[in-house]
Amino acid sequence: MLLAIDIGNTNIVFGIHNDKEWVNDWRIQTDHLKTADEYEVIFRSLLTAGKICRTDISRIIVSSVVPSLVHPFREMLSGLFDNAVINQVNPDIYDKLPVKVLNPFEIGSDLVANAMAAYQKYGNYTMVIDFGTALTFTTIGGKSEILGVAIAPGLRTAVGALAGKTAQLPQIHIAAPPSVLGENTIHAIQSGIIFGYTGLVDSMIERTEQEIGESITVVATGGLSAVIAPLTKKIKACEPMLTLEGLLQINTFI
Repeated sequence: MLLAIDIGNTNIVFGIHNDKEWVNDWRIQTDHLKTADEYEVIFRSLLTAGKICRTDISRIIVSSVVPSLVHPFREMLSGLFDNAVINQVNPDIYDKLPVKVLNPFEIGSDLVANAMAAYQKYGNYTMVIDFGTALTFTTIGGKSEILGVAIAPGLRTAVGALAGKTAQLPQIHIAAPPSVLGENTIHAIQSGIIFGYTGLVDSMIERTEQEIGESITVVATGGLSAVIAPLTKKIKACEPMLTLEGLLQINTFI
């Protein structure tokens, strides 16, 4: 079985694939200060609760955009799965992939995984919008290459900044309000964030299509994709497992 791990700035998502399907997946909060031993306790308990035998895991693939956690995770994984082959997504492997990675030392490994999964399922002229700590737009062109990426603050990041930098605006639950015209503070913030970001997403898709001169297939992933996607004009599908799917596919090429 394969263990795929995506270490993000806010969450660490990981899942077990048995060569046919995902049998388990988990999401835990990223803690930059946790040690290898502390993460081992978390992984060991979740695997036990999920009735996963550690000796059945023969392959591990890791994507990380948190450099400080790469070493603790390698240490933890080597101890917990002593017979498994551990691979990490980095520029050393990009030339083996069917998707060409431009600026390999600039792009996040999670975006490469997203692009791999989207390309394999939807083909060329595809955009992946990842609603994470950052809101990212990754576009695949007509020659199976990642044409470029756009990055904006994620929805939770924007809400956190708004609450943290103002004296009277609170943290809110991120959901669509009943009206664009907020009649109270919470609905006002929800309107600005939800409908404002919906406009941002539609505008970025439109500008990308105009620049490349092609219509693109748009796929959304990330925790808040289900909130924004129904309000947009162009998002075709939400794929919550897209990054792990990409890691699964990358592992077959290395």
